[in-house]
Order: sequence, then C-alpha cells, then structure tokens
Amino acid sequence: MKILIVNGPNLNLLGTREPQIYGNKSMEEVLGELKAEFSSDEFSYFQSNSEGAIIDHIQQVDFDALIINPGAYTHYSYAIADCLKNIQKTKIEVHISHIYQREEFRQKSVTAPYTNGLISGFGTKGYRLAVLSLK
Repeated sequence: MKILIVNGPNLNLLGTREPQIYGNKSMEEVLGELKAEFSSDEFSYFQSNSEGAIIDHIQQVDFDALIINPGAYTHYSYAIADCLKNIQKTKIEVHISHIYQREEFRQKSVTAPYTNGLISGFGTKGYRLAVLSLK
C-alpha cells in the first residue's frame, strides 16, 4: 500500500516544539519506525507551512491512503477540507495532542468530516495507529 503522510504548519519542528505537548520525537524518527514496522508498505511524506502547497501535493501525488495532520489548518482551512472531500481514498486525520483538552478554538475540526477517522491524543503513536487502521 502507498501511504502518503502530510503534516501541516509547524510540524516540521517536531522533537523540539513544545515537547510537553508534542513529545521529543522528530518526524524522521516516527517515519523510520513506521517504515521498519510496516516494511511491506511504501511511505511518502510531505510537510508544509503553506496551505496551497499541501493541497497541491495531495492532488498531485499517487497514493492509496492518506494520513493527514493539518496542524492549525484543522480549525479553519475550508480549502483543505474541500480538497479532502474530493479525494476518494481512505483518509485518516491525526493529532498528536488531545485537541479536545486544549484551547476552545482547537476543539473544532473543519477537515475531520471529510476523513474516514480521527485519532487524537496518543502522541506520535497516532501515526502508527492510523497505519494500523488501514490494515
């Protein structure tokens, strides 16, 4: 299975960004673990702080399933929501922190209704749980 993982704004700072919320693992470490455990799958990864770049990448890359952490775009990007709505493949939304235990504005996802599932609050293990949900 070709699995595309897309991360939104500021997730390039994983491992150093607010470790009390996001942990100490870099995304490179997370990807290494996924590739080792799920060696029969093909992973591609994209991160951008730009909404348009995220949409362009999702629309242009060949994949079987999408795991997306839209970051702050989760809460207000109707453009990414529209993109997800028009992708007819399995899509899992992942959030490292438990968004429903955070600030009120972080408790609303405009993108989740256009995914097949939402994983929130399990740290970077959420990416692994998302892959397992695709099996």
